[in-house]
Amino acid sequence: MDANRLRVFVEIARAGSVTAAARRLSFTPPAVSQQLAKLEQEAGCVLVERGRGVFRLTSAGQVLLERAERVLGELRDARSAVREEAGAATRRLAMGAFASAAKTLVPAALATFTAAHPQVRLALQDIEPPQGYDLVTSADLDLLITHRYPGTPLPAASGLRREPLLVDPLLVVLPEDHPAADTNQVSLADLAEDEWICGAPGVFNRVTLEDAADAAGVRLSVAFETADYEVTLALVRAGLGVSLIPETVLRESPSVGWVARPLEGPGLEREIYAVRRPRPPQQVLEMVAILRRSARRAELTARTS
Repeated sequence: MDANRLRVFVEIARAGSVTAAARRLSFTPPAVSQQLAKLEQEAGCVLVERGRGVFRLTSAGQVLLERAERVLGELRDARSAVREEAGAATRRLAMGAFASAAKTLVPAALATFTAAHPQVRLALQDIEPPQGYDLVTSADLDLLITHRYPGTPLPAASGLRREPLLVDPLLVVLPEDHPAADTNQVSLADLAEDEWICGAPGVFNRVTLEDAADAAGVRLSVAFETADYEVTLALVRAGLGVSLIPETVLRESPSVGWVARPLEGPGLEREIYAVRRPRPPQQVLEMVAILRRSARRAELTARTS
């Protein structure tokens, strides 16, 4: 199979249509359709179901997509390895990170890396979990910063390396005049009458909160649904409710109008990971090492604050 056609196929699958893929590739839609047709001839089967209002991969198309992403990643790794052997450093490092990591862990790491490798062009994309693994597989991203909240599974990482960076405690955030603000710890039973602020059903922090409430035998009321922690803190400051927020997010926010307390019993924590390919360029490994140091400093700051 032609590697360029595999690239076109991957873009079609990600974009969700020939037209959208053509825009992303700066091709015409007929040219993309032609490449897809030739790839189907090479594969000997239909890869995409097409029709009015219908566009989805066949089962064979799904199988090819997984393998095509690996092939593209291997080709890019091979190119990087050859450049390194020839003494030509890799000139690109692309990262994806979820919003709060992009605000807390990533900026200092990028600055440190740039000081050591000013010739490398850095790129950063906002990617919310569980997305992004496929982009690492295909080497569109060199590194992905992702997370797992309690009660939610980690996505499959077939062929990739997932390295722990940070354990990030989840704290209960209360208005500063809340009756429980003067205690060292709070229980969900203490907050059963409060209005809660968190994500919509199925969002990670909502799943964690509901699982913790079920384990405590408590029924909680979610009045405000938002996935934005800055909005959440604004609502808490206004005295409209309480929430469960990662400690790293709180350290970057002015502690005015709210207080944070740990939950009684086993602590709730989200896990933050770096995801990479098995044999990346040396500079990717250096970036992972920098992120680990940044994460360790964050943990030390949390312990001493």
